[in-house]
Amino acid sequence: MTRAMDNGSWLGVLVAMVGIVAGLLLEGGHIGQVLQPTAAMIVFGGTLGAVMLQFPTGTVLAAARGLTTVFFYREETGEAAVEQLVGFANKARRSGIISLDEDLASIEDPFLKQALMLAVDGTEPGELRRIMELQMDAQEEIEEKIPAVFESAGGFSPTIGIIGAVLGLIQVMQHLDHISEVGRGIAVAFVATIYGVAAANLFFLPAAGKLRLRAQQEMSRKEMMLEGVVSILEGMNPRILEIKLTGFLDSIPEMESKPVEAKKEAAA
Repeated sequence: MTRAMDNGSWLGVLVAMVGIVAGLLLEGGHIGQVLQPTAAMIVFGGTLGAVMLQFPTGTVLAAARGLTTVFFYREETGEAAVEQLVGFANKARRSGIISLDEDLASIEDPFLKQALMLAVDGTEPGELRRIMELQMDAQEEIEEKIPAVFESAGGFSPTIGIIGAVLGLIQVMQHLDHISEVGRGIAVAFVATIYGVAAANLFFLPAAGKLRLRAQQEMSRKEMMLEGVVSILEGMNPRILEIKLTGFLDSIPEMESKPVEAKKEAAA
């Protein structure tokens, strides 16, 4: 399954960075004032350590891998998904549900493949729905933990930024004999606070929101596929099935919601 670039996420990061840097320059500052490796090490290292203490290592690694979905998304259209299910409905109506067995190998989506396999094996509609909903619930519970990692990071980083600022002030106070350097030292110390607050509000919390949205879209997509397979198993007319499934597309924004033409060969 191919992935497409999420232009909104990239543009959001760019606009935020340009706005902050432009504001700094207009105030007479320069970028070097906020480029402090020590402050970055304190904020991001401390935040990572706190998150690793709160969550299992596997969950933290899964969150790191899931970060790609903030900037890239599954590239598929609602038209294609609905058309595939309507095609299956037409074939099942003509030749029976068993005839879909030969299509299983060509299905890329694991969820749809398993649901259709259960249908072909003669599982009752109610039982099929229960089995797949249990799988959806388990997957949803796992996917809920990934945004929670970034939400926690967004909560920790501002406080750790304050810790970095206090550490910097401690160093400044130990050198009060060089009073000309005190002002500059205090300014540098507060860079850690900027890093902590900026990381939370410009990245961690927005990323958590986007990941939660992605998870909701994935659940809607699976609900659509499950409803389609159960309806096929119950013998629903392909044209009615098309209308029914099209209603799911509004909850999956990145899927095109163009109307799908049912195949002409639907059995009477």
